[in-house]
Amino acid sequence: MTDNAVGLIPAPRRIRTRPDRTGARLDPSLTALAAGPGTEGVARLLRATLGQALALSLPDGEPGARDTITLRTDPALKPEGYRLTVAGRRVEVVGGAAAGVLWGVQTLRQLLGPEAFRRAPVKSADTTWAIAEQTVEDAPRFAWRGLMLDVARHFMPKDGVFAYIDLLAAHKLNVLHLHLTDDQGWRIEIRRYPRLTGTGGWRERTKLGHRASPLWDERPHGGYYTQDDIREIVAYAAERHITVVPEIDIPGHAQAAIAAYPELGNADVIDTASLGVWTTWGINPNVLSPTDTTLRFFENVLEEVLELFPGTFVHLGGDECPKEQWKASPAAQERIRALGLADEDALQSWFIRHFGRWLGERGRRLIGWDEILDGGAGSADGGLAPGSAVASWRGYAGGLAAARAGHDVVICPEQQVYFDHRQDPGTDEPVPIGYVRTLEDVYRFDPVPPDFTASEAERVLGAQANVWTEVLEDRRRVDYQTFPRLAAFAEVVWSPLPPPSTRDFAEFNGRMEAHYARLDALGVSYRPPAGPRPWQRRPGVLGRPLEGSPPIV
Repeated sequence: MTDNAVGLIPAPRRIRTRPDRTGARLDPSLTALAAGPGTEGVARLLRATLGQALALSLPDGEPGARDTITLRTDPALKPEGYRLTVAGRRVEVVGGAAAGVLWGVQTLRQLLGPEAFRRAPVKSADTTWAIAEQTVEDAPRFAWRGLMLDVARHFMPKDGVFAYIDLLAAHKLNVLHLHLTDDQGWRIEIRRYPRLTGTGGWRERTKLGHRASPLWDERPHGGYYTQDDIREIVAYAAERHITVVPEIDIPGHAQAAIAAYPELGNADVIDTASLGVWTTWGINPNVLSPTDTTLRFFENVLEEVLELFPGTFVHLGGDECPKEQWKASPAAQERIRALGLADEDALQSWFIRHFGRWLGERGRRLIGWDEILDGGAGSADGGLAPGSAVASWRGYAGGLAAARAGHDVVICPEQQVYFDHRQDPGTDEPVPIGYVRTLEDVYRFDPVPPDFTASEAERVLGAQANVWTEVLEDRRRVDYQTFPRLAAFAEVVWSPLPPPSTRDFAEFNGRMEAHYARLDALGVSYRPPAGPRPWQRRPGVLGRPLEGSPPIV
C-alpha cells in the first residue's frame, strides 16, 4: 500500500480532508469504473492513463458502489467545475459537463502520487493505492487558459505536440495556440497551394542563438503537419477538452509564404522571386501586398484551415508588420487612396478587418496580437470587425484598449508570460533572452490588473503563456523554458485570487516539491530549482545581453 501524495496544483477552491482516515483504496483486483452518460470519453482516458500507470483493469461497475470510481455529470455545477468525493471505499467525480469530470480525474491522479503519471506500473502488480477521505470542490477562474507553442521557428514533430497536449490537460489548461506560419517556415499542408510546404516548409540553415550571434547551424531545418496530422492533433486535444487555435500570420511574418508564391509580396518594390525562407530572427521587412490577389489567396488558405479546426477562434497574427514596403509601393499607395484611408497603419487595419468580417460570415471569430488595433484609433470599435478579439502581448495596454472598444481579450504580456525569456539572471541560463521572469514572478502575474474596471474585466476571456522557439531548437529546450513556470501559470488562471489580492509563493513552492516528482514521471526536462543541469546549458551561444550588460550592436 502507498500513501497518497499532497500538493495539488493548481490549488482547488475548497478541500475538506480527513488525513487520518482512508476514504478509498484502488485495488487491481477490486476497483471498478462506472461512467455515467456523457462521461464515456473521460472513462476511456482514465483507463488509458491511471489504469495503465497503476495496473488497474477497471472493469465496468455500478454507479456509487463500493470499490468503484463513479463518473457523472450534474448541470447544477459550472461546465468545467467538479466535485471529487473520496469516502466509504468509493470515489465519485462529478462535473458540470464532461470537461469538469476530466479536471476532477486530473486531481485524482495527483492525489495518487507521481506513479499515477507514468505510462506503466513501477510497483508490484498487487499494490493498492490509498486515498484519504476528502471532498474537493473546484472550478476555474478563467475560460481561456492557454499555451502558445511556436512550431514555425523550430518545427516540433507531432509526438511532441501530443506530449504538450497531455501536459496542458494535467495542469487543467484548455487552449493550445499553435503558431503555424512565420518568416522561417510554413507548417501546415494547404492542398490548393502545395508550395507553401514544398518550398516554405524548410530553410537552408538556421541562426544559432540571438540574431547578433555569429553562429549558424548549417543543417537544413523543416517539417510540416499534413492535414491528417492536424485532424489527429485536434481530435487528440478534443478528447482532453482542449481547443486548438491555429495561427496563420498576416500581413507580416510572411516571408515563407512569399518565398513559395512571390506574387504575394510587394513585387513592385523588391524582387520577391529572389526571396527564400528566412534563416535568421527579428522583424522582417518583407510583408504581404494588400492586393485582391493576396486576399483571395488567404481566403482559400483559410477555407482549408476552417475545415481542420472546428474551434471558434482563428488567430491571424497582425503583429510586427513594417510599413516601409507599403510606403514605397505604388500599388499599396493606390490602394490607400482608393479606400480613402489615412495611412499605412489604416491599410493594415483594413486588411485585418476584411478577414475579421470574412471569418464572422462563417461563424468564426478572428483573434490577433494587439497591433491589430493600430490604425483603428478614434473609431468606437478600434477598427476591428464585430466579434474580433485581441491577444495583448505588449503589456496590458492593448487589452485595455480592446476591452474599452467592446472586444474580448486574452492577456499574454511579454513582460510576464513569455517563457522563451530567461528564468534567472545567472550566466548559466541557456541562450538568455528577454526579461528575467522567475517562477515567483510568473506566480504573481495577474491577468486582470487593478486599473481594469468591472466591465473591462468582464471582457478578459483569460490568459495564455507564449513559448517562442527562435532559440529553442527541440522539445528538451522547450521543456526547460516552459517548466516549472507553466505550473505557476496554471494556478494563476485556474485558482481564484485570494484576499487581499496576493498569492502566497512560499506555500505554492512547498506544493511544487510534490509536483516536481510528477514532472519527472511525465519525462519533462524542466529547469531544476537550483539551476540548469550541465547538459541544459548552452555555453558560447549568444542571447540578448543580461540586464546591466553592454548592449549588442
